[in-house]
Amino acid sequence: MLARVRSGALMGIDAVVVECEVDMALGLPYFNVVGLPEGAARESKVRVVSALKNAGFDLPQKRITVNLAPAEIRKEGAAFELPIALGVLAAAKLMEEEPLGHYLFGGELSLDGSIKPIKGVLPLAVAARNGGYRGIMVPAANAAEGALVEGIQVLPVAHLREAVGHLTGEAPLTPLARTGTTQGGRRLETADMADVRGQPELKLALELAAAGGHNLLMAGPPGSGKTMLARRLPGILPEMTFDEALEVTKVYSIQGLLGDEQALVRERPFRSPHHTLSDAGLVGGGPMARPGELSLAHHGVLFLDELPEFRKNVLEVLRQPLEEGVIHLARATQHITYPCRVMLVAAMNPCPCGYFNVPGHKCTCREHRVFDYHTRISGPLLDRIDITVQTRPVEYHHLAAKTPEQPSQYYRERVQAARERQRVRFQDMPGVHCNAQMPSHLLRRFCALSPKAEKELKKAVQQHGLSARAHDRILKLARTRADLEDHARIEDVDLLLAVDCRMLDRRGWLQTNTQGAASSPLPSPVRHQPSENGGSHDFPPYPS
Repeated sequence: MLARVRSGALMGIDAVVVECEVDMALGLPYFNVVGLPEGAARESKVRVVSALKNAGFDLPQKRITVNLAPAEIRKEGAAFELPIALGVLAAAKLMEEEPLGHYLFGGELSLDGSIKPIKGVLPLAVAARNGGYRGIMVPAANAAEGALVEGIQVLPVAHLREAVGHLTGEAPLTPLARTGTTQGGRRLETADMADVRGQPELKLALELAAAGGHNLLMAGPPGSGKTMLARRLPGILPEMTFDEALEVTKVYSIQGLLGDEQALVRERPFRSPHHTLSDAGLVGGGPMARPGELSLAHHGVLFLDELPEFRKNVLEVLRQPLEEGVIHLARATQHITYPCRVMLVAAMNPCPCGYFNVPGHKCTCREHRVFDYHTRISGPLLDRIDITVQTRPVEYHHLAAKTPEQPSQYYRERVQAARERQRVRFQDMPGVHCNAQMPSHLLRRFCALSPKAEKELKKAVQQHGLSARAHDRILKLARTRADLEDHARIEDVDLLLAVDCRMLDRRGWLQTNTQGAASSPLPSPVRHQPSENGGSHDFPPYPS
């Protein structure tokens, strides 16, 4: 007797429907599973046989063959144990096969027949909806995750007996109510911008980055607030839409990172891997080509502290994902794509000792060490970072000030207003949600310059020999500043601030001066206003 049950295998952040065929024929008692790796098949069949026996089902002494098709798709064994067990019961005529065709099944079996949670239930639910199935039957611990998807039934089961009881009609299960909402929601923030004293230039840079989705590099001495501010960046980002939250939840679901009481990832992710991270840990990989830190930071922030300490090959793999927003992993038997639309935020010291060109401190590094330290970060990677700012030690009068600093709520409201203007601007352009994602052909349409701003941009390009990419990124930054201030076009103050935030584009940084010491590689603090007389703005090649 042949029976068919359907489940799903993960391919990237999506699930592919897998047909579980169970054949029961005369012959010596034998249980064989094909379509799984040898080790996984051996473990799964032992658990299935024990679970069926301990759940009270007597199987006939026949030859049982299980095939998981299509064979070319790599599969993990544990999630297929529930559908295999149900298929065996149907093939043995202990239950009807017809009800099995309405659902996708997934679950890991214990030896006593109880059903343990699995990874990837949300993609399985999406596959059931797209495939026209009535619903899914999954472990009770994962049911809330599957209920995020509308249009299908989600049947939570805790034991093999419960699954059989529902399918035979003896004890029907109540589908779990859908838990999806229209908004991602926001938890109370524990890290607030009000905790940061001083650093107005750096706060402005973070506000710009959040408002336009721009990448950011902070360079400065230890203790100047780089990490402290970076960890507060998610608190000023706009709330995720429900579709964004679903995408992020898919990634966390296939990694098994959802908490016991968490069905939907409501907060924008903040990932801060250690600098010993491998390239596979960053972009993904391994035997099953699992997502890496970049994909886990999808629609959120990837923070790389001590940027030059990361291995060069790890940093270089960032180039293509930062441009395209996706990662393509090619393996011998499969090709997987993971999303990684992230904001890259990086922090670094000015030199190995941390005090190069810092007033009041003496740098102990030789010239070549400072140069080598900075050349660990390639030019093409720096070219993909929109904002580069210098942090300075916090002065005492800021630390002792009694005046409260602006809270995260203040910055969040301004950022939300700027993002709403961008949403309206790009509403007819799929794939473009903020200024940082704006392709070059849209710059002339949306980045109109005032006469003064155009004059300043021309001078900056000529004086510093800016590349075409730097020119475009300056326009995007200026457009973000204009959105924050609700300017219809880019004014000269918006343009000058954007140029100040691209200090690494200037000629002469990291050159050696006549005294034999390396010139400061750090940009000067961003300026808020142009010169008072309204005249031409001077762009120093590097700070004095």
